[in-house]
Amino acid sequence: MILAACTLAAAVGLVSPAAAAPQPLEYVNLGDSFSAGSGVYPVVPTAVSQCMQSERNFSHIVAQQLGHRLTDVSCGGAKTGDFYAPQYPGTRAQLDALTPTTELVTLMIGGNNNNTFAGAMATCIGAMVSSPVAQAPCQAQHGAKLAEPIETQTYPALVKALSDIHDRSPQARVFIAGYPWLLPASGSCYPQMPVAAGDVPYLRALQAKLNDAVRRAAKETGATFVDMSQVSEGRDGCKPVGERWIEPMLFATQPVPVHPNADGERAIAAEMLKAIG
Repeated sequence: MILAACTLAAAVGLVSPAAAAPQPLEYVNLGDSFSAGSGVYPVVPTAVSQCMQSERNFSHIVAQQLGHRLTDVSCGGAKTGDFYAPQYPGTRAQLDALTPTTELVTLMIGGNNNNTFAGAMATCIGAMVSSPVAQAPCQAQHGAKLAEPIETQTYPALVKALSDIHDRSPQARVFIAGYPWLLPASGSCYPQMPVAAGDVPYLRALQAKLNDAVRRAAKETGATFVDMSQVSEGRDGCKPVGERWIEPMLFATQPVPVHPNADGERAIAAEMLKAIG
C-alpha cells in the first residue's frame, strides 16, 4: 500500500524532484593594476583595453579554484575615486558591480592614490640623476613629504571605500591584499631599479607605510587584510627571472614594469585562497 501511494503521489507531482544544483557563489574583484594583473598576458578580450586586465590575474585563479562566478572590474591605474565614477569610456564605477547578493569581494587599491608608487619612483630616479654621487638623494631632498599623503588622504579614502563595499554588499566577505615588496630591504638595485642605494630602504619604508594603511583600514571596517609582505620577501624586482614576483623598471619581461608577473599573481591568489579558507 505504501509503494502504491508513493507511485500515485509521483504520478500527480506530489513528490519533490531532486534538489537543484547549488548556484555558483557571486564573486566581485575590484582594484588597480596589481589586482587586474596588468602586463600579464593574455588580456581579457571583453575588458576595456586601457585596463590591461589579465585572464591570469589572482581573481581569475581564485574563481577557477573555488568554482565561483566572477565579475572582475579591476583596472590598471585605478584609484579609490574610480570606485565611484567611470575611469575610462566604456568602464563603470567599480562599486556598481556590487549587489546585495554578492558574497565575496577581493581587491587591491591605494597605490595610485596621490600617485604614491609611480610618483615616488619617478621622483627618486630624478634625484639620482640630479645627484649621481649622493647616497640617498631622494630621502635628502624629500624626507617625509612623499609619505605624508598616505596618512592624511589615502588612509581615509581606503576606510570610506571599504565601508561602502560593505554597505552595498552586506552579506559579502571582503578581502583586501597588501602590496608585495617592490624592492629589497637594503642594497643596490641598480640598474634594474635605477635609484640610489640609500633610497632603496627609503622607498621600501614608503611602501610599508602604505601597506600599514591598508591593514588598518581593513581592521577598522571589518574586512580581512591579506598580508603579502612575508611571503614576498626575496621576490622583489631586483631578483633574477624565475625568482622575482615583481618585474623591474628596466629589463622587464612584460610590458608593465614594477608590477607582478604571472608568478606574482599566482602568489597573491595563493594567499587569498588561504585567507578565504
